[in-house]
Amino acid sequence: MAKRVQLVLTKDVTKLGKLGDLVEVAPGYARNYLIPQSLAARATPGLLKQVERRREKEYQRQLELKQQATEQKTALENIAGLKIAKQVGENEAIFGTVTTQDVADAIKAAASLEIDRRGITIPDISQLGTYKAEIKLHAEVTAVINIEVVSN
Repeated sequence: MAKRVQLVLTKDVTKLGKLGDLVEVAPGYARNYLIPQSLAARATPGLLKQVERRREKEYQRQLELKQQATEQKTALENIAGLKIAKQVGENEAIFGTVTTQDVADAIKAAASLEIDRRGITIPDISQLGTYKAEIKLHAEVTAVINIEVVSN
C-alpha cells in the first residue's frame, strides 16, 4: 500500500473536510487533484502552527458567542409577562396565528433584545392563553419564555 500524504485544506472540500483541517489522503489524490486545484497545501511545521493559531482564535470566538448567548438567556428569563395582542372571535379563538416574528417583536419591545425569529420555536397557537416558546440563542444555549396571548 502506498504511503498517505498529510495536507492542510485551503478551501472546504466535500466529504473530506473544512478550511484549515489536517487530512491524510492518497498521494495521487493530493498530487493530481487537491494541490493543482489549490484546495490543499502540504503540511509543513509552519503551516501547522498557523492552523493551530487559527483554531485557537475560532475557539475563543465561540466561547465569547456562548457567553453572550448566556447573558441574553438570563435577560429573556427575567421578562415577566410577554403579551401578544390578537383579534379574537368566537370561543376565544384568534384570527390568524401567532408567528415567530410576533414573538421577536414582543421581545424587542419588552427587553430591547434583537432575537432572530428563525431561532424561535412556538407551538400552534389558535386560542387565548399562556404558551411556552423556546428560543435557541446558541448551539448549546436555549431559553424558554412564557407568552400570553390576549385579545385586542
